Amino acid sequence: MRRNIAKLTGTESTDHSATNQSAMTEEDQNEKPLDFIRTKVKEDQESGKNESRVHTRFPPEPNGYLHLGHAKSICLNFGIAKEFGGLCNLRLDDTNPVAEKTEYAEAIKEDVKWLGFDWEDRFFHASDYFGQLFDWAIKLIRDGKAFVCDLSFEEMRELRGNLTEPGKESPFRERSVEENLELFEKMKAGEFPEGSKTLRAKIDMSSPNINLRDPVIYRILHQEHPKTGDEWKIYPSYDFAHGQSDSIEGITHSLCTLEFEHHRPLYDWFCENLGIHHPQQIEFARLNMTYVVMSKRKMLRLVEKGYVDGWDDPRMATLQGMRRRGFTPESIREFAERVGLAKRENMIEVELLEHCLRTDLNKRAPRRLGVLRPLKVVIENYPEGKSEGLEAVNNPENPDEGTRQVSFSREIFIDRNDFMEDPPKKYFRLAPGSEVRLKYAYYVTCREVIKDEDGEVCELVCSYDPESRGGDSPDGRKVRGTIQWVDAATAVQAEVRLYDRLFSNPTPEQAEDGSDFTDHLNPDSLIKIKDALVEQAASLLSPGEPFQLERIGYFCADPDSTTEKRVILNRSVALRDSWAKTSK
Repeated sequence: MRRNIAKLTGTESTDHSATNQSAMTEEDQNEKPLDFIRTKVKEDQESGKNESRVHTRFPPEPNGYLHLGHAKSICLNFGIAKEFGGLCNLRLDDTNPVAEKTEYAEAIKEDVKWLGFDWEDRFFHASDYFGQLFDWAIKLIRDGKAFVCDLSFEEMRELRGNLTEPGKESPFRERSVEENLELFEKMKAGEFPEGSKTLRAKIDMSSPNINLRDPVIYRILHQEHPKTGDEWKIYPSYDFAHGQSDSIEGITHSLCTLEFEHHRPLYDWFCENLGIHHPQQIEFARLNMTYVVMSKRKMLRLVEKGYVDGWDDPRMATLQGMRRRGFTPESIREFAERVGLAKRENMIEVELLEHCLRTDLNKRAPRRLGVLRPLKVVIENYPEGKSEGLEAVNNPENPDEGTRQVSFSREIFIDRNDFMEDPPKKYFRLAPGSEVRLKYAYYVTCREVIKDEDGEVCELVCSYDPESRGGDSPDGRKVRGTIQWVDAATAVQAEVRLYDRLFSNPTPEQAEDGSDFTDHLNPDSLIKIKDALVEQAASLLSPGEPFQLERIGYFCADPDSTTEKRVILNRSVALRDSWAKTSK
């Protein structure tokens, strides 16, 4: 499938969602063009369909951790409910006890809450409806629309046919209603081994839609369920449980991704043949983004093979990983809104996600000083033993956050990248004989370069202008370069983890040479700097609390950063915003 890489701005006329309604006025909503899903919901509400109710749901299977694609669906379902005065449920589609864990279920609830959404008292499980689903399966059998089949899954696949050839009916298709009822009850009682029998819908083996060729609606599994224990020996298929769960909960609009488009006729068939409330299924394109994979199966492989450090690795597109990296719920909701909704698959640039994060953090993140690769500077004309506090702005974008005091003394550290012994023209940082501004402090001039026995620069001797306190000079001379620094006496050592894109190929799953996606892992996706130095205020922030290391990037403390003596900082995103420039 060909996919275009989309560069989206907030003013594009393509399908857009408006999921973060807390920041939107009613007038804003009226002015914003509706996407195709909201148009349908609005039409249904105005026509009085479903008594003008709007009721959506977010129904993940608890077989893994939520990722950015799920975030798009969360924002859509909860957002539409809020916009149209409706409700949204959180439901776990827990029909496969082999793959599902309580750990995943709890993480799902945590992630939805973190994104800023509340299901109130509407938290459900598909397993809550196992009794009703069983009764409905009995109804289909009694109506002659379901039968017990002894074919194995392999044999069923052989008889299913393909897109050009019809399937062949099971030799067990014409069992009597009485025999089917008896066999199904024995399946429920656990009298048959796994895989020996299934319950199948009796629809049409010649249908051009393969999903309608007598699909399995119950299979035997002698597996303990995380919620129901060993009560059940048979479990409904996703297709059978999903639509009926929607119906039970009174869902009006069942929103799902495009891979379920061909399942919609089956969704409709079950509702119609059971004579139950019939929600409207509407499909939208799933989220595809450059430099990541968002397949649970492939994510699991990354974890199990040790390519990443668990599901919450900050390089992963899981919400747990993104939260650990320092993404804010606001930035993800903004991203979901900008991406909007489409009816065909496309590819979104990761730069848009990074742009949304920068925009949000620029407004909220306090500024702090730090150097990644420290280089010692001795200010020869600064009095020995003296230390002073200098006023530093916490956030120039938000004056209400005020200022803080940063200590300054004779010995400081600058970043090694801010010094060159033999600089090129138009180099505006520190060099022998040149003058720079120390942020919030003074003008300093490099007087001497000291090297170690290997010839590496290990120390700079500088002088300062005492009249330039705060970064300005009374004589009006201009200094073009401004660099960050930390006080040697009070700086805190930190391990800084510089996270970058996990893959070097923008579309690792679609490599033209047929290579495996793991062949495109970026060897520089994580660089650890063990001896960085930051001002004390940067070491006192709670895990996940964002801040900006000036001139370096946005960071947050890692959960492993437990004390002032063990400071671990994760880079959320670099300062440079290439997307903002290229998208204009």
